[in-house]
Amino acid sequence: MMPRLFLALAGLSGAAGVAAEAAARHLLAADPHRFELAATGGRYGLVHALALLVVTALAGGAPPGPARRWLAASGWCFAAALLLFPGSLYLLAAGAPPAIAWLTPFGGILFLAGWLALAVAGLRRRPGG
Repeated sequence: MMPRLFLALAGLSGAAGVAAEAAARHLLAADPHRFELAATGGRYGLVHALALLVVTALAGGAPPGPARRWLAASGWCFAAALLLFPGSLYLLAAGAPPAIAWLTPFGGILFLAGWLALAVAGLRRRPGG
């Protein structure tokens, strides 16, 4: 797993989420569609930045084995999803061509995969380790 990369991405995603929510409230309020794109991206970005932080912390304390590998898979899914899902919504809110929207569902699928991998990691983890 790449803890420094995941930590950096979580920080950047958190900052982008705050910025997107602020932009939605203050700059895009007159355009309901762009407002909703930015606000949704911000919410998903913030929630999943925290999820990536938790996965990184859990993986750091996990012994080598299946649980750690599932945590790594969860982290990679969340990392990729943060780029695709909120990232595509931010671009659309900023006026990017509608063709960018095809990226969004792939990010959503990766978010789901990340949560499922986290669940498997929890089931694979041994008590006390």
